[in-house]
Parts: sequence; C-alpha cells; structure tokens
Amino acid sequence: MKTIKIFLTGMLGLCLAFPVFAQSPEASRFDRGSYINKGDTIPYRFIFPQNFDPSKKYALILVLHGAGERGNNNEAQLKYGTQLFLNDTIRAKYPAIVIFPQCPAASYWSNVNKQTDAAGKTIFNFQAGGEPTKAMTGLLGLIAQWLDKPFVDKHHLYVGGLSMGGMGTFELLRRKPEWFAAAFAICGGDNTLNAKIYAKKVPMWIFHGQKDSVVPFDHSQIMVAAIKAAGGDPKFTVYPNDDHNSWDDAFKEPQLIPWLFAHKK
Repeated sequence: MKTIKIFLTGMLGLCLAFPVFAQSPEASRFDRGSYINKGDTIPYRFIFPQNFDPSKKYALILVLHGAGERGNNNEAQLKYGTQLFLNDTIRAKYPAIVIFPQCPAASYWSNVNKQTDAAGKTIFNFQAGGEPTKAMTGLLGLIAQWLDKPFVDKHHLYVGGLSMGGMGTFELLRRKPEWFAAAFAICGGDNTLNAKIYAKKVPMWIFHGQKDSVVPFDHSQIMVAAIKAAGGDPKFTVYPNDDHNSWDDAFKEPQLIPWLFAHKK
C-alpha cells in the first residue's frame, strides 16, 4: 500500500518546522503545506476563505507558477497572482480555498521536450500522451488528497497557470478532465492532439501576449483553433503589446473569477 502524507498548517491545526524566509506581506497570509509521496515532495501554500467553516463546502482553486519560480523554498511560487486571490471583495463574494503548489527545480509541470534553436530561443515540443513528470505525479496526488476533504466542493474545482503553469494546466485537463469545472491558461501551450480530450468537457479561458518572446503567441493560437475544431468554445484574450508577462494583465481581468465560478462540474 502506498504511503502518502499530507501536512497542513494554520487552520487545519497541524504545525511543522520550516526554514524562515523573508516574506512579503501578501505571502505571509498563505499557510504552508507539503505533500509527500515516497520521498518526493510538493511544497505548497494555501489560504482558506474568510470566516472558514469546516462544516461547509468551498470551491478549490489551484494556481500553477512558471519555470522561474521552481524550487523547494515554498515561497517563490507566490510571486504572481496572489493579489487577486487576496482581494477582500473577491474573497467575500467568491469564497474559495486557493492553493499555490511549487514545482521542484529539477522537474516541470508538463510533459514537454524543450530544445534551443540556433538563435538561442527555446522550442517547446508538447507531447501527446506519455508518463507524467515527477512534479505532475505529485500534483495529481496533492489534488486528490484535497478532493477527499469534506469541506471541498468537488463540483467547483478550478485550475489556472502561467507559462510553464499554463502548460501544466493543459496537461491536468488532459489527464483528469472529469475533475475540473473550468480552467485558465496564460501564455501556455499543448499538443493539439490532446484538445479532443477536454475540449467539450472543461471550459477554458486562454490568454497570451502577442509579442511574447519566450513562449510564442502561436502556441495559444493553435490550441484555441484545436479546441474549437474538437467542439469546444474557449475564450481567448490577446494582449497586443504584451511580451511574456501577459499574466500581469490576465490577473487584472475583472471577469476572471466570476467566469470561473459561473461553471460547475
């Protein structure tokens, strides 16, 4: 039998000793957790809704960071997006448990082969199928553990991410389309052959900067076309003047959270 442990701090009442890091005021509002399976660890930060009541059920939102925030300090993954989920108005109107997992430095959320061309740019070769990375395996286990919690509403599970996290979002939908009520992917990508798996099952909102110099804009463009061809109807927001940091504008979209909550599994 597998031995899987999940550790939570704060409101779940379990305390662990963690190294001390200088935290931003925003980061300090997120509790620390760690998912461990056979020695592999996925650190994560989480926040409960205001006036959390364990007898009630709440939506669960996962936010996947980019490659630059990988590591094991359980801190770097909070660099982008936290302000949206700490907004008091949003939290009052759309109560949810929000989790920011951290991908280990030596792994990647999605199953993608990266190469460098003659100009020094990264070429992303997204896979159709294949075994999950170590990080994705841990992430799937982490989500499954939270879905078993009595206060988590399985009908309102949402995921989104930026860059590598956007790619990881597509892969989560490929692997577990039955889990998610809606998803958003910022400057991500996937193999178009995977679109048929989730196109009709999970509503998506896709974002990309047209001047992206890291993850080419056409990665999102072709996925939108593939999802539509497979019978889906994704929202697609293009920022004409944005480079790779299109997440700055995406997280400011006033309809993002209302759009997520409009969907139920």
